[in-house]
Amino acid sequence: MRIHVLQHVAYEGLGSIARWAEKKGYPLSYTRFFEDDGLPDHESYDLLLILGGPMSANDDYNVSWLQTEKSFISEAIEQGKMVMGICLGAQLIARVLGARVYRNTHREIGWFPITTTPNAMVLGLPQQFQAFHWHGDTYDLPDGAIAIGKSEGCANQGFIYQDRVIGLQFHLETTPSAAKELVDACAHEIDDGPHTQPAEAMLVDLELFAEANQRMELIMGYMADQLETNWYM
Repeated sequence: MRIHVLQHVAYEGLGSIARWAEKKGYPLSYTRFFEDDGLPDHESYDLLLILGGPMSANDDYNVSWLQTEKSFISEAIEQGKMVMGICLGAQLIARVLGARVYRNTHREIGWFPITTTPNAMVLGLPQQFQAFHWHGDTYDLPDGAIAIGKSEGCANQGFIYQDRVIGLQFHLETTPSAAKELVDACAHEIDDGPHTQPAEAMLVDLELFAEANQRMELIMGYMADQLETNWYM
């Protein structure tokens, strides 16, 4: 499975997904927008993976490449590609599918539980689990998508569209070092809201990261299985 990554800022990378891809022998390629990289031909990859970032999915006139990126994501979905978006990536997918993206009532930053719908079972997610969050925006569920979960601070924590497109508002790929990078870059976003943790509380429990990374592997496994199924159809 050839994976192409859309990365928006240097401090939000693949985290544990990079280890998983290396273990499986899956090649990775990148468009790093912060380095002015170009976008590939759609035939050059099997899974498009869209990472997070501090910008809004609505920032078309403030972020020079955002309209081009959204057109690329839309083309990938239309061409039947496997697509996964994390945080901003999920919001970008929701936006190109016609849903509204907007400011959430409160920021959600830190470790908070997600309660899943029965739809999340195909991803290997339990009825409730802890996930790492760092977002201020949210989105409406796109037409034709099925919801996979919610938290106390955010009604839409993820969705599946046509079995091959996944949006995850939360982070399961985050490693302790990746979380530290995010804290160092975006500490100014940590407020005293009801769904925000202090930085030290986010970083202290290494077991939370290990469990989250294991769940991320299950979701990536689902994407690989879907691709293999499509090859033989």
